[in-house]
Amino acid sequence: MEIITTIIPAYNEEKTIGNVLSVVKEIDLIDRIIVVSDGSKDMTAQIARDFGVDVIELKDNVGKGGAIKNGIDRTNGEIILFLDADLVGLKPNHILDLLMPVISGECDMSIGIFNNGRFATDLAQKLTPYLSGQRAIKRYIIEGISNIDVTRYGIEVALTRYVSKNNIKTKEVYLDNVTHVMKEEKLGVVKGFTARLKMYRDIAKYISLVNLKK
Repeated sequence: MEIITTIIPAYNEEKTIGNVLSVVKEIDLIDRIIVVSDGSKDMTAQIARDFGVDVIELKDNVGKGGAIKNGIDRTNGEIILFLDADLVGLKPNHILDLLMPVISGECDMSIGIFNNGRFATDLAQKLTPYLSGQRAIKRYIIEGISNIDVTRYGIEVALTRYVSKNNIKTKEVYLDNVTHVMKEEKLGVVKGFTARLKMYRDIAKYISLVNLKK
């Protein structure tokens, strides 16, 4: 049986990280859980420790790509499950639905798509599924991407591009009744919108960098 590690990058997610961890810990197939607190200023890291999982606490915010790279470097997991820390409505069956296609060899990367959660998040993921942060992947995929730590929020685009370029089989998995807390809800309309623009800028920057290298 391949070693399975869950990596959860988190930035100031004290309100939701506990709910996510309580679900992940129900899955016996998962050998190790790593939370990477990406420069959080709240209780994210402490709450994760209270759940008895491994915690990597970064002093500065390095972005999602850098946080994931820190997690990957600390595990020998052969299958990696990536989950966002702000998920709402997550159930054990959702995690199994992500893991089983990869465990069985049906694909080497599964991508979770929100479905029947909230209109805004459902629509966004159905229009741009390649931006989903919920994935189970074979380790070799993440190791095949150079400079993953500088992708920041372009990490999902990098993963999608790599599997497409290398003809790696993927599968989209619908996560019924799952959604996440939107940035505008976490930070307020103005700060949340600014944070969203920054995320999109990171994604666009990575895409532009990739296009220049073609």
